Amino acid sequence: MADQLKAANLVPEDRAERYRSQGWWPGESLLERFRGHVASGPDQVSVTDSYGTSLTRRQLWERAESLSEQLRERGVVPGDVVVVYLPNSVLWQAALLACLQLAAVPATLPVTTDQSALAVNCRAVGTRAIVTIADHHGYRLGEVAAEAAREAGLRCEILIVDDDQQDWVSVDGPTSDVVRPVDLDHLMFTSSTTGSSKAVMHTADTLAAVNIGFAERFGITEDTPIFMPSPLGHSVGAWHGGRLSLFTGAHLVLQDRWHPRIALELVDEHRCEFTAAATPFLKDLVEAPWDGPKFATMRNFLCGGAAVPESLMERAATELAHTFVTVLWGMTEGGVTTCLPDSTLEQRAATCGVGLPGLELATVDPDGTLNPEGGELVMRGPGVFVGYLGQEQLYADSLTEDGYFRTGDLATVDEAGFLRLTGRLKDLIVRGGVNISPVRTENALAAHPGVRSVAVIGIPDDRLGERICAVITPQGPAPTLAELVAFLTDAGLPRRLMPESLVVRDDMPTTAAGKIRKVDVRKLVVHP
Repeated sequence: MADQLKAANLVPEDRAERYRSQGWWPGESLLERFRGHVASGPDQVSVTDSYGTSLTRRQLWERAESLSEQLRERGVVPGDVVVVYLPNSVLWQAALLACLQLAAVPATLPVTTDQSALAVNCRAVGTRAIVTIADHHGYRLGEVAAEAAREAGLRCEILIVDDDQQDWVSVDGPTSDVVRPVDLDHLMFTSSTTGSSKAVMHTADTLAAVNIGFAERFGITEDTPIFMPSPLGHSVGAWHGGRLSLFTGAHLVLQDRWHPRIALELVDEHRCEFTAAATPFLKDLVEAPWDGPKFATMRNFLCGGAAVPESLMERAATELAHTFVTVLWGMTEGGVTTCLPDSTLEQRAATCGVGLPGLELATVDPDGTLNPEGGELVMRGPGVFVGYLGQEQLYADSLTEDGYFRTGDLATVDEAGFLRLTGRLKDLIVRGGVNISPVRTENALAAHPGVRSVAVIGIPDDRLGERICAVITPQGPAPTLAELVAFLTDAGLPRRLMPESLVVRDDMPTTAAGKIRKVDVRKLVVHP
């Protein structure tokens, strides 16, 4: 893999050697890491789900061995891609571990992925097998997986697990000709808010680098129970839940269907100390009624996936008084910034924190020239991915001449390394020839008590090109546009950033991570 990466100019050898020498690339597989935890404490609880099922380390290892043997008997060999299409349960963790035992490549997708998207992703990565369940709260995952495999047109084995029973569906077709790097360890798919997904390639080392950084920054050890309500099929859940638990040996507590009260109960029952989840989760927890202190054992809550309004961070400091809440910025492609334990409330509320050790952040002009005053955020470091599978040119086009990855985010990075996001390159509203980022307007609207979620978009206008439109889901009776404008005026929002129209919806199209899919919002508003 090192030769392939060097030849493709993905990770120059001098940089890779630096990551190895600094300890960010340990050269140890996650399988071997967890094997050590099994040997040292086989009877320690490894994973618990919200359905009341728990597995010790030894039981998890044995459950995974059973799954890996079944896959092997069906012709899955090292290097094959196995799609894990499962909800948050102990079975998901067993399926991930089974892939590692088999030296297959896990490709993880949330169960909200529909048949068409599943088929596209399976075809793109050359899926050889899919592990799923028959039914998830009325959604026939097994049937969806089988039809998606047929639509993908590839030879594929679908393992459908139903309690202690296993059923197989075999789909005939040609073997995929997708060429995969030999050291590929995990495929994750971007939950793009503005376009189609991409298959993000990570190695054991790039994934370990972020796990190491998190463990060191937040004191995560085998004695730090991890709570994970985020979908394991998304990078937040897979990376900071499933893999982090196997890496550290920590007890992983999973919640399947989200409900804030159940989350509060699970955290109290298992004395969880660490979690990472999207903004809607934090908002629900802050607003949830609860007798006594909320999250009394939770030391760290990393909130990301969608913009976190300053007003929400300020409320969280009161409602979750025992918990250090920080914005988490990161991408499926890697990176990751958070505030530090000694960061001020202002830094926690107004910034995304600083990068994990080894992560280099900078801002550039459109031509790629470094601009310390701000611009497009670029990054490189030990936890950054190594390419898009099957989309080599797209990956090459996303790199600067110095090997930084272009994130598509607009940002500033101050002298202390604190990151502030100011917008998205593809999310600008062009009104009268002036580029307007919707971030400030969205953050200001999110503070209104009658707004549950908000997306600010540009809608076509014959005169100005685009006008500013606020799309909201209300909290209680929906406010009027006049009421919102008055609220924003009192908050000091400039007139040029004010919404000119309002659309009220009962819900918003979102990704599995909780990000509002603006591409779908625009379709609903502009072409209903």
